[in-house]
Amino acid sequence: MTHMLLLYCLVFLLPTESCRTLCQVANKSKEMSPRPQGVCDGVCVDNSHCSQPCPPDSQGNMGFLCRQKKWHKITETCQTLNAFNIFETNLYSIQPLGGNTKVDEYARKSETITDRLMQTCPKDLSCVIRNIRQSPRIPGNIAVIVQLLHNISTVLLTDVDVAKMKSYSIMANHILNSKSISNWTFIPDRNSSCVLLHSVNSFARKLFINKYPIDISDVFIHTMGTAISPDNTGKNFSFSMRVNDTSSEITGQVLISRDELRKVPAPSQAISIAFPTLGAILKASFLENVTVNGLVLSVILPKELKRISLIFEKINKSEEKRTQCVGWHSLESRWDQQACQIIQENSQQAVCKCRPSKLFTSFSILMSPHILESPILTYITYIGLGISICSLILCLSIEALVWGQVTKTEISYLRHICIANVAATLLMADVWFVVASFLSGPVAHHSGCVAATFFVHFFYLSVFFWMLAKALLILYGILIVFHTLPKSVLVAALFSIGYGCPLVIAAITVAATEPGKGYLRPEACWLNWDMTKALLAFVVPALAIVVVNLVTVTLVIVKTQRPAIGSSMFQEVRAIVRISKNIAILTPLLGLTWGFGIAMVVDDSNLAFHIIFSVLNAFQGFFILVFGTILDPKIREALKGR
Repeated sequence: MTHMLLLYCLVFLLPTESCRTLCQVANKSKEMSPRPQGVCDGVCVDNSHCSQPCPPDSQGNMGFLCRQKKWHKITETCQTLNAFNIFETNLYSIQPLGGNTKVDEYARKSETITDRLMQTCPKDLSCVIRNIRQSPRIPGNIAVIVQLLHNISTVLLTDVDVAKMKSYSIMANHILNSKSISNWTFIPDRNSSCVLLHSVNSFARKLFINKYPIDISDVFIHTMGTAISPDNTGKNFSFSMRVNDTSSEITGQVLISRDELRKVPAPSQAISIAFPTLGAILKASFLENVTVNGLVLSVILPKELKRISLIFEKINKSEEKRTQCVGWHSLESRWDQQACQIIQENSQQAVCKCRPSKLFTSFSILMSPHILESPILTYITYIGLGISICSLILCLSIEALVWGQVTKTEISYLRHICIANVAATLLMADVWFVVASFLSGPVAHHSGCVAATFFVHFFYLSVFFWMLAKALLILYGILIVFHTLPKSVLVAALFSIGYGCPLVIAAITVAATEPGKGYLRPEACWLNWDMTKALLAFVVPALAIVVVNLVTVTLVIVKTQRPAIGSSMFQEVRAIVRISKNIAILTPLLGLTWGFGIAMVVDDSNLAFHIIFSVLNAFQGFFILVFGTILDPKIREALKGR
């Protein structure tokens, strides 16, 4: 095995630093992969691994993982291409390593595949195209071709002409075929797809364009380039490509304005590359929960060009899916909304304004699969928030006005502390929610979005924890006598629960996820779900508190519904009325309405669940004003006495 890896390094890759890098990567991959356990056709124990060799006509092995008593393939390195037969007439004449004089000769010379390419077909790189085209698009072959394309783009520093670009495009087109998308999932190196994207862009950057434009079109990769100068009135590249072999074509455009062209020196050149399937390949490789909904458009432009416009036709033309204009972050290997902003959108297409740079050379549009867009929800949310904010301000004003009259006893004092802080934290949460909504577009400053998300997270958690404090106070009143603890101790405990716990959770969340850029969602100023599951730092405490509050309501009902011995039907009716009043008052104050969020988790495409949840939660401030303040007999009595 060591001999094969060393030979592969010497013959296929660069014999210097690249060889050592490959060995390090191979060793790392070996360390990360679990040891094979058992036999793939034997007993399947959950989470166990096994491997088996590839079919006789290929080299490598396949790795399997046992899930639910069945073996599932997770990796595959099967390949028919190697550094030698890629040049041979018969692709499948694979000779054993032992006794192969060609292998020994190449090893002694430390000759790389790129060296041989330059010797055999230096003008156009066409001497490997035939066998690459005939090779099956299995994971091992895909990995070999990706590495070959990477090496070519690394070795050829200059003198890339149209002939070389055509050959390079044919090689890339073979593994970008829509039929190969599923096989990218099994390549052990998850970075292969972004290595391919970087290699194609890097190779195209070295392409020299004379006075005539170039247009190199294959089914799954299309390259266009032209010379540009400050005198041009504007330049655009228009693409029309099929996403797969059967679908209709979708379009994409790159537009460079006249104002931007005035900034470039003469002579300069602009190149754009369109990929119809690369978005799906990147998703398959990185297992992201977002879907690329248009062509991936790469641009190679002079550094003076700071702004370009892109028009993407949508693959999925559903109006219920939110569109994001994004750029591919070349260092972090992820889609990033900070590179673009959406200018205009309809059900057919999206117009984006993007900022190309060294980090961002490839752009597209994303469709978030689990986001339900509805004007009704928007209207309900903002109207409800407006009413909620006004209600909470009125609630706090009334509390301040009658504070002396309604807090004469220790019990009432603690109760009104809870009510006032629930109102205050919900007010701040609503205000920061509005601030975050204005920052949630793609043009938002990252630091501002992080700050807004932190405060929204903190204050909404504070609402829940003050609701929890209210519930614990009720339980304390039902089960324990109040005066057993000093009032100062109880107040300190309430504030520790109401503000201390949320602060710890919010601070840990941002500290753990923001360094890796996993704190925010791509489409909004709110906690991330797909990358880091940061949203759990809100959902888990909130649902846990809802459960505690449900238990509290149950205990209150049990305590208040027991009629005295010999009670009449009238007394039972009065007990039912008391139960109803308890539920009506406790539901908004203790956050039970957030329980409807569970329904949205079960069926997040159901508009009715979203509307019910939005109404109940957006109007919580109004509910607190009505049930927590206005319907309180002591507060009404105090107001009448003024």
